[in-house]
Amino acid sequence: MRKIKAAAVLALVVLLIAAAGGCGSQPAQQQSQTPPAQEPAQPQEPVKLGIIQIVEHPSLDQARKGFLDVLAERGYKDGEKLAVDYQNAQGDMTTANTIAKKFVSDQKDLVLAIATPVAQAMANATKEIPILITAVTDPVAAGLVQSLEKPNTNVTGTTDMNPVKEQLALFKDLDPQAKKIGFIYNSSEVNSRVQLDMAKEAAPELGYELVEAVVTNSSDVLQAARTLADKVDGIYVPTDNTVVSALESVISVAEEKDLPLVVGEGDSVKRGGLATVGIDYYQLGRQTGEMAIRILEQGAKPQDMPIEAQKEYQLILNKKAAANMGVTLSESLLSRAAEVYE
Repeated sequence: MRKIKAAAVLALVVLLIAAAGGCGSQPAQQQSQTPPAQEPAQPQEPVKLGIIQIVEHPSLDQARKGFLDVLAERGYKDGEKLAVDYQNAQGDMTTANTIAKKFVSDQKDLVLAIATPVAQAMANATKEIPILITAVTDPVAAGLVQSLEKPNTNVTGTTDMNPVKEQLALFKDLDPQAKKIGFIYNSSEVNSRVQLDMAKEAAPELGYELVEAVVTNSSDVLQAARTLADKVDGIYVPTDNTVVSALESVISVAEEKDLPLVVGEGDSVKRGGLATVGIDYYQLGRQTGEMAIRILEQGAKPQDMPIEAQKEYQLILNKKAAANMGVTLSESLLSRAAEVYE
């Protein structure tokens, strides 16, 4: 019995040792199956976006809003994946050049330049940083790109080239007896000179004489409008940033003298202009934002991206402005309008 009991005790000890050995090997096996620890994900650096705008007025502000709305919708919200540095040149080219140099020293990843003068300042400051432009009438004449189809520079974006002839033709509906049309512009703006050339070509074809009034800053606009008022049958304001920033001065003169006022874009109709066949700056900004996405996510290069234009223009009228300017809007004209402000 003692032998049997001793054998049993020995067997039990062997089993315990085996069990202990098994328990000891299991964690080692589990450890070998555990994937190696991952390095903590590094936070993605936000895209450094510089925005330079020549002045603040509703059309340019809408272009900027449309651009930022598209980026936010695509995940680039300011303060998250995007760091926006918005600067306004206040219509001063010295300020514009200073802002442009600062954007270069800050090593922005991308720049949006709103309007021709600041686009030129930015393009002169860097040939490396991608520059998107909007509210620029003629990027070729402004020296920003080599051609609309293939920029061959670090600049691309959208043009707000106006259908100037179609806009001037609106006077035939607003005042069939009109013969002389006033044209107010800042001669230092390349985009305005381009539109003036277009107006000079279109006016004789439409049977009009064009009367020019030149301003150098927004404080000149009221006097220029008053000077024109006694010489013309209607006033036309192109997409000139200096004049549009003081548009209320022209509106007040047009209402006082009962002169139809045709403007270059829809926001100016909303402010009190009478009519336009024009572009929508918010949509133009959105179109520019889509181009930015292609640069950020697809590696597209500005030099290979054609300058884009808005594809459709809309007739926009302002009934209250018509009444204030002594103009009766025909049912035919109203029926063609995409938008009518009351």
